[in-house]
Amino acid sequence: MSMRMRNKRSADFSMSSLTDIIFLLLIFFLLTSTLVQPNAVKLLLPNSTSQTQARQNVAVAIDAQNQFYFNNEPVALEQLASLLLQGVAGQPDPTVVLYADKTVAIEQVVKVMSIASDQKIKMILATEPQR
Repeated sequence: MSMRMRNKRSADFSMSSLTDIIFLLLIFFLLTSTLVQPNAVKLLLPNSTSQTQARQNVAVAIDAQNQFYFNNEPVALEQLASLLLQGVAGQPDPTVVLYADKTVAIEQVVKVMSIASDQKIKMILATEPQR
């Protein structure tokens, strides 16, 4: 007498390993997104309703104490022209984004914009969306 055992295959799928992976990925992205800061210099930007999108190749910032920053590194105003030329060298359409605190005198903003204009570099003033 030959007895055959029937192998029953289960169609169940364990979701526990999949949920573990999803939660680990969620925690990873939450932690890394808080570490990324597009502008490390703390500024209160002016509000505006207009929007212009540009690739940020080079960033210049002016904080409330009239300290100038080139790509988040403090620099003197006299060094800014040469740094701008080095920063946009080899780019077909160089664009510089200017982050100026809303308490900065317009004279400081115009100085930086005139330096960029003398070097034939397009400059965009960064603002926050109006609420």
